[in-house]
Amino acid sequence: MVSVMFVGHLGELPLAGASLATSLANVTGFSLLSGMATAMDTLCGQAYGARQYHLLGVYAHRAMVVLAAACVPIAAVWASAGKILLLLGQDAAIAAEAGAYARWLIPSLAAYVPLQCHVRFLQTQAVVLPVTASSAATAILHPIVCWVLVFWAGMGSRGAALANAVSYGVNVAILAFYVRASKSGCKATWGSFSGEAFRELRQFVALALPSAMMICLEWWSFEILVLLSGLLPNPQLETSVLSICLNTGALLYMVPLGLCSSISTRVSNEIGGGHPQAAKLATRVVMYMALSEGLIISLTMFLLRNVWGYMYSNEQEVVTYIARMLPILGISFFIDGLHTSLSGLLTGCGKQKIGAAVNLGAFYLVGIPMAVLLAFFLHLNGMGLWLGIVCGSIIKLLVLVLVSCGIDWEKEAIMAKDRVFSSSLPVA
Repeated sequence: MVSVMFVGHLGELPLAGASLATSLANVTGFSLLSGMATAMDTLCGQAYGARQYHLLGVYAHRAMVVLAAACVPIAAVWASAGKILLLLGQDAAIAAEAGAYARWLIPSLAAYVPLQCHVRFLQTQAVVLPVTASSAATAILHPIVCWVLVFWAGMGSRGAALANAVSYGVNVAILAFYVRASKSGCKATWGSFSGEAFRELRQFVALALPSAMMICLEWWSFEILVLLSGLLPNPQLETSVLSICLNTGALLYMVPLGLCSSISTRVSNEIGGGHPQAAKLATRVVMYMALSEGLIISLTMFLLRNVWGYMYSNEQEVVTYIARMLPILGISFFIDGLHTSLSGLLTGCGKQKIGAAVNLGAFYLVGIPMAVLLAFFLHLNGMGLWLGIVCGSIIKLLVLVLVSCGIDWEKEAIMAKDRVFSSSLPVA
């Protein structure tokens, strides 16, 4: 988000190009890698609950191998981003700007993969302070890196893209140092890289693919909004505004994402340890927290609607449009906070296939069609695009509530035990 904010002050065209490239990178890369890494939430979390600590390091190393392999086609797509966007009907000037930005995002993959694996590895052990500290340090450093590369070094929007690689690298370096220098439980869980990282990859991929689809199907639906906005009248304005909304969502999503990680870790630990009722209680507590944070975020968005746009652009037209959009975003974020927490419950139980199916139906059978109808046929433009996705989010929330109410916790504990002890590695 910060990178796009810096680019926004270079002009409307660089902002539109960077926003479009960021959307393409999210759709074809970051969402896929983040989703695949979510398989660690289930595997590592349940192994930790079952006290099979040696399995956590093995799962982390396997995740790095699988995710690194996935980076090869991702990098190829980013290198051809400009041509791809032209084929999708985007404006030629915006596509060229986006293509250059995407190419400079490629180095960030080298740090993003180990970063995701280290974060999941620590979170599934409820070790959150180092993750929080490294994220805070990176958040403070990133604007400085952006300023240096964008303005001082004169790299423009390319510097903003490269800043992501620098910040990811610093973040993963801090976490890697903690894991290897820690005198706490990480010594028992990390282990050393060995040939076990290349064994039973099919088991990891079997869980990683539905995990990726669960994350990607929802993530992609929002990115599709940006691509659709490029087909509306005044595409530079619509693309810029929708991308700012998306970046705002990415910032505020950190709160429900934290709750999602919390419930995923707690549920996986408890059912892995054979404590199904404790997992059920944790779910209730997190849902109450999700309700509270959703109300706070929605109210904050409404109160800041007239000034929020100035953080991204100096164009009055953009700022005014953002002010009209933020009340709708507030409603959207409230709903997202609830269903994101319930998605964490499914991840903790290893039910990513159900989550993927729900996202497919909610966003692609309801959300996107409604967005197209409202934006292009009822002429609500960008506001109609976001309202359509809100409809999909409501459907997802209702279905996940029904699924969650039907969970057999005792059965989930038995299935978790079977998953942990089915590994070919010796039991500790």
